Amino acid sequence: MALEIERKFLVRGKAWLAAADGGRRICQAYLSNNSKNSVRVRIINDRRAELTIKSSYRGIVRDEFQYHVPVADARELIQLRQSMIIDKVRYNVRVGPLTWEIDEFFGANAGLVIAEVELRHTDQQLDPPSWIGREVTGDRRYNNSQLAANPFSEWADQVAK
Repeated sequence: MALEIERKFLVRGKAWLAAADGGRRICQAYLSNNSKNSVRVRIINDRRAELTIKSSYRGIVRDEFQYHVPVADARELIQLRQSMIIDKVRYNVRVGPLTWEIDEFFGANAGLVIAEVELRHTDQQLDPPSWIGREVTGDRRYNNSQLAANPFSEWADQVAK
C-alpha cells in the first residue's frame, strides 16, 4: 500500500511557468466517490491510462493504489463516470528538493490553478515559492472528485481572492 501525504495551494500569477516542464494533458473521471474512497480513471496525453483508488483523508494522508490500464479500457471506463470529466494540464515545477504539481483546469473549472506537493512525512517543513497562494488542503471543494461534481465555475465568485 502506498501513502499519499499531500498539501494543496492556490497559485498566484504565472511566474511558475518559467520553471515548468512541458505539461501533460489529463482527462479524468470518477467511477465512485464516497466518504470512504474514490475511484478514478485518467488518460494522460491520450497515450497512457491509470486507474487509481484513494481512501478518504486522515489529515493530509491517505492510502493510494494506482494501476496502469489500456487506454481503450480507460475510454470505456470513463463512460461509466458519476459526474463530469475533469480536463486539465499538469505541470511539474522543481523547487529545491520538492516537485510541485501545478494543475491548470479547463472547461467548467477554467480559471482554477492549484499546486500540490507530496511530502515524505506529515511534519516536513515547507518553504513555498512566491507564486504559492492560500492553502486549500482541508477545503474539499478543491479536491478533483468534488470539482467533477461541483465545478469551480459554480462557486468561484464566493471565493476570497
